[in-house]
Amino acid sequence: MTTPPRHRITRLIVALAVTSAIMTSAIMTSAIVLPRAARAEDGQFDKMRARIAAFVADKMEKLGGSRIVYKVDTDGLRESVVTDLRDDVYKTLREGKIAFSGLAIRDAGVEVKIADAKGREQLARKLASAAEGLPSHALTVTDSGDGLVRLAPTDAASAARLRDLVEDSIAMIEQRLKDAGINLASVLPDGTDRIRIFIPGMMEPARVTAVFARKVKVSFRLIDVSMPAEQAQSGTPPTGTEVLPGFKDERHYLVARDSALDGDDISYAGPGFASGTKDPIASFRFNGRGTRRFAHVTEENIGRPFAIVLDGKVISAPVIREPITGGSGQISGNFTLEEANSVAMLLRAGSLPGHLDLVEQQVVQPAAKP
Repeated sequence: MTTPPRHRITRLIVALAVTSAIMTSAIMTSAIVLPRAARAEDGQFDKMRARIAAFVADKMEKLGGSRIVYKVDTDGLRESVVTDLRDDVYKTLREGKIAFSGLAIRDAGVEVKIADAKGREQLARKLASAAEGLPSHALTVTDSGDGLVRLAPTDAASAARLRDLVEDSIAMIEQRLKDAGINLASVLPDGTDRIRIFIPGMMEPARVTAVFARKVKVSFRLIDVSMPAEQAQSGTPPTGTEVLPGFKDERHYLVARDSALDGDDISYAGPGFASGTKDPIASFRFNGRGTRRFAHVTEENIGRPFAIVLDGKVISAPVIREPITGGSGQISGNFTLEEANSVAMLLRAGSLPGHLDLVEQQVVQPAAKP
């Protein structure tokens, strides 16, 4: 669930525009290094972030404001990473028709019995290929020689996942603040697993923390076509359904209350452009468990529309034309590029493991005038 640097930069360019307006056998480890271009973009990103932080710090000194510190859920992250790894191993074994037994999570890693040596080599090769170019997915693969294979994230991969979680949490915080009408704020990493927020002029930090009291809710639900949504809204909707508004339009949708899939099944989301029309879209990819569930749901419901629901609003309602087995999809909705970026960010936020723990909230008084 990595946020590419170029998308982080796009987010900060928007923030800078707002600021300007206010201013007037053996252990085999995959070691992968980010390309220079990505690291260069990170440098540009850090410079932009520093400019915003400096401006906000100046405003805090003059106006006072709120200082809030959150901690990301590192335990939830570790559990999520290992669970996703187990699902990916299962998917790889099934697709490769590799005989196995005893697949289980154990001691912060995944263990599996594969009697055939070629099968063990095939599993290691496919997982290494899938991790290529993704430092956060690097693994140690230990083959004991007796059929037992142990897989675990490398220390570097775990650190990269933690950085990704912090960055995605920052993106979610920035979007939530924007939605709450708070356009001037500095949201920065604070150590390895904490996030510091400065909001000039805001002397009620509890008002801000209330914004993050609930998690972004992402769900994939079937649409009920037994009656028009308007009829259900004015009368009694069928059992197990509810009427939800559209994300951008005034249309309403009659959808199942139960989710076929949730945000926890999403492993990546990002903005992009449709191949034919070049319209902005939000693309997403499921983890192994989500891929299997989505394939089953689409296979069983060909011809039916389903809704992608984000925080109680339907952002897209495509019709299932055929089974979708590849584990990825696109969301279109007459978006602007900024809207597509926001939708993708919220999809990522909906899949964030765990929660944000409030560590500190305090009111910062303006500096005394000379």
